[in-house]
This record gives sequence, structure tokens and C-alpha cells, in this order.
Amino acid sequence: MTQAVQFHDPGEGRLAYRRRDGAGPTVVWLGGFGSDMDGTKAAAFDDWAAASGRAFLRFDYSGHGASDGDFADGTITRWREDALAVIDAQTQGPLVLVGSSMGGWLACLVAAVRPDRVASLLLIAPAADFTSALIEPDLTDDQRRALEDTGVLERAGEPPFTRRLIEDGARWNILPGPVPIEVPVRILQGEQDDAVPWRHALALHQALKSADKVFTLIADGDHRLSRPQDIKRMTSVAEELLDALQP
Repeated sequence: MTQAVQFHDPGEGRLAYRRRDGAGPTVVWLGGFGSDMDGTKAAAFDDWAAASGRAFLRFDYSGHGASDGDFADGTITRWREDALAVIDAQTQGPLVLVGSSMGGWLACLVAAVRPDRVASLLLIAPAADFTSALIEPDLTDDQRRALEDTGVLERAGEPPFTRRLIEDGARWNILPGPVPIEVPVRILQGEQDDAVPWRHALALHQALKSADKVFTLIADGDHRLSRPQDIKRMTSVAEELLDALQP
């Protein structure tokens, strides 16, 4: 049964979340840029948590899904604060963070400041530094002018990018590292990913200080990694991480 939407208000607008009680550590889903907590992978993780009796939390950043706010006002700073606010208010004890795309970057930022809480990470096509490493270098001259003139860039099939998002994102770049995360990390990356090149995800893997890290390249995988076999792989890896935390 899908958990009801609840709201946490850290003072700048309500953040929507769904929380499933169960055995810890709590698994926390951090979604991608423009995604919401009811996406295919997040919902599949909730089904897995329900079937396995695991504690699970998923939420919407401000401007996403059922949360308050305007998407165009969002920045990495704001969404990092959103993640920390919901996690701090709605979970206790150790955590396993599961970050998809931009959520992989945010998971690293959360883990870096909550080392006493975050026990391990599962990163799916992690888009670390995507604003400056993947978006900005790919802009055409016309797109750069449009971004400068209007502050907003619209590209077909993508959420809008703002000048403020790109400028703010540079504050939180973590590559080339080292990335101060020493807990176990697993990265799942599609070789056919046209949004996050697999070499970019590999660079994050290499920058992590963790001595227990595994990079898995899925030869026929795309950026979404939402096929049944992809989701089965994700939940299996999550189970392995959780089993390794048992005393």
C-alpha cells in the first residue's frame, strides 16, 4: 500500500514526503533534476521496502512534485537544504542513501556533512557537478546569450535551466576530488547514458575516498535505468549494503 503524502515545513515552504516505517537502517531516495518521489524507480523502491519490511523515505525537493515552491527558483543550495531538512526531521539512526542522477550529487553532499548518520550510498547514474560539467560546456552561443538575457534556458524535453542554478551549482562542485566519503559506495551506470557519460560517473567513483566502492557499468543501460532488470539490480545492491550493516 502506497504511503500517504505528508508535509514537513522547514520555514520556506512545505516539502512533501512519503515515509514507510520498518526495520533500519532507513533507505532514503534522492531523486533527479525535475523528477518527483512517485517516479518509476522511487515507487519500485517503496514496493521493495514494503515487501522486505524496510524503513524507507522519499520526498520532493522544493518546486518538484507535491512540494511548495517554483521550480525555476531552485538551486543546488536549496535542494541540498531540502534534503537535509527532511532527513533530519523524519529519520533516526543510520541511513542508506540512494541517489539518482542529480540525487547522486546531493547524496554525496548530504553524506559529507552527516558522516555520523550515513552508513552507505547507492548512486545511480550520478550527475555530480552537472551544472558546470555537463550543462554549461554543452551550451551553444545562442543558448548562452538567451541564458544571459533572460536568465532561463528552455531545451526541448528538459526542465528549464536558470542562470542562478548554474552559478550556484559551482559552489558545490566535488570533482576532481577527493570526495570525503569513506563509507561503502556502489555506483550503477548505463554505458548508453546520453545525459551522464559513463566516464563522468567513473570520475566520481575514482574521487571517492572510500576503500569499499564498486562501479558497475551496464552495457545496454540508458540514463533512466528503469527497466525491470535495472530495478532488480538496484534493490539487490541495496539489500547487500543493508545486510553488510547488520551486526
